[in-house]
Amino acid sequence: MTFTIAIDGPAAAGKGTVGRLLAAHFGFAHLDTGLLYRATGRRTLDGLDAVEAAQNLKAEDLKAPDLRTPEVGQAASRVAAIPEVRQALIDFQRAFARRSGGAVLDGRDIGTIICPDAEVKLYVTATDDVRAARRLAELTGSGHDVSYDDVLQDLRLRDARDSARASAPLAAAKDAILLDTSTLTIEQAVATAIAEVERVRGG
Repeated sequence: MTFTIAIDGPAAAGKGTVGRLLAAHFGFAHLDTGLLYRATGRRTLDGLDAVEAAQNLKAEDLKAPDLRTPEVGQAASRVAAIPEVRQALIDFQRAFARRSGGAVLDGRDIGTIICPDAEVKLYVTATDDVRAARRLAELTGSGHDVSYDDVLQDLRLRDARDSARASAPLAAAKDAILLDTSTLTIEQAVATAIAEVERVRGG
């Protein structure tokens, strides 16, 4: 049985958390596709060419301890704008999406480019202020010394770059369900997503 759930949205909107918990609820495999770009971006910070880094990405690269830092986030956004990088990572994502047993993928172009035929598409978003507060809590909780203003600026820069890039820009698929998590708890957001999947699956 193959069943694909595609989740897109901007940084810190909650798509990763929703995706992970949704996969756990249904027993599906989960892939945070942003890690592919973060791992590629991380390797470019060491001087490696972006396309070469994407073509030679290894599973262990996704486990690097510093993939969630602002610096790596910006590097990920830069390499994600390179068409050759995106192409190098597409096949991996599509194969994962159609694996037996079901799959949940979250990213920025899953419903539009990677899995346009996904059975369920969600676009998870939240206001800039809410997203910045969430990311600030995440970063300070990991020991990073950053300010709210810096985090907000970083998110807006990423949003602008991700939405304006020529190759697979951040956008909601026309048939995606909008899930605004600004005023929702994690439990409420996941419950809403679960209900949508169960509707499509026929309960």
